[in-house]
Amino acid sequence: MKIIKRIIFGLLIILIFGFLVLATPRIWSALNPGKPPVGYHFLLPGYIAVGIGLEKLIDNNPLVPADIEEIKDIEYKNINGKSLQLDIYRPKNIVKPAPLLVFIHGGSWSHGKRSDYLVYLIALAKKGYMTATVSYRLLNDGFYPACAEDITDAVQWLYKNGENYGYDPDRIALIGGSAGAHLALLAAYEWKKPTPDSASVPLAPHRIKAVVDIYGPIDLTTEYARNQRLVTRFINHPYSERPDLYQEASPIHYLDKTDPPTMILQGTSDNLVPYSQSDLLKARLDSLGIPNVYYKVPFWPHAMDVVQRVNDFSQVKMYDFFEKYLK
Repeated sequence: MKIIKRIIFGLLIILIFGFLVLATPRIWSALNPGKPPVGYHFLLPGYIAVGIGLEKLIDNNPLVPADIEEIKDIEYKNINGKSLQLDIYRPKNIVKPAPLLVFIHGGSWSHGKRSDYLVYLIALAKKGYMTATVSYRLLNDGFYPACAEDITDAVQWLYKNGENYGYDPDRIALIGGSAGAHLALLAAYEWKKPTPDSASVPLAPHRIKAVVDIYGPIDLTTEYARNQRLVTRFINHPYSERPDLYQEASPIHYLDKTDPPTMILQGTSDNLVPYSQSDLLKARLDSLGIPNVYYKVPFWPHAMDVVQRVNDFSQVKMYDFFEKYLK
């Protein structure tokens, strides 16, 4: 009987200790409002926290509210019979051209869909911004530079169509997560199509005014990146054969002092895109004197903003950033 009591007591102590460990991130964040929310470092305790209700996941398919107009399936490009489209979300009470926030989904350049960021699109549209989300060719339809060309073409289309939809083409921001952040940074830092006649193609007299990088790769020539299976698949060549492509596909390669203000969100426990990538971007932005803000979100892995607490923090910081640089 004593042995059974000791076992039960031991299990009780383990359960109490485990709960305290899981509750610590929430307790710390409650005591430090306004600071980046603390996570769990390892995936397993994060899953457990979600499973027992300590953390909530975002609603990936929220309803579009009555005061927001949804304009879907707008074709911005057709290539080889494939229609590439975007969706726009516009406040119905809009009376003058508003800034436009363009979201680019992630998915390792191979999957994902433009509705993945609906939670951001609706929330920011309710705050008076126009928002848009863009599709692009995935790896099944073409390796690099196909998707980079598509996002560049989408941006050029958006520059030309502000009057048709009620946004200001001189106040456009790009926002992306993971592979989408990589593409957003390439377009914001003015990646050019690698073709012999690209210099002769006149570009619209507009520039991206701000960019948000959510855990995106910035330099594909680093040792980690050039040996990463997802990167080598994206480039479709090993680094040893085409190092020039890895440099060409790296947003950091295009940075100069004229580039737009940049916001970075990065989890410190990200094992897919290590925070050293965001550190490189921050250092380069600082060296060029480009306005930037960098939020390291402690102990969160890749795709951290699917957790409601992280998403709420990200939305607040994005809104502050856009109010400063787009209004």
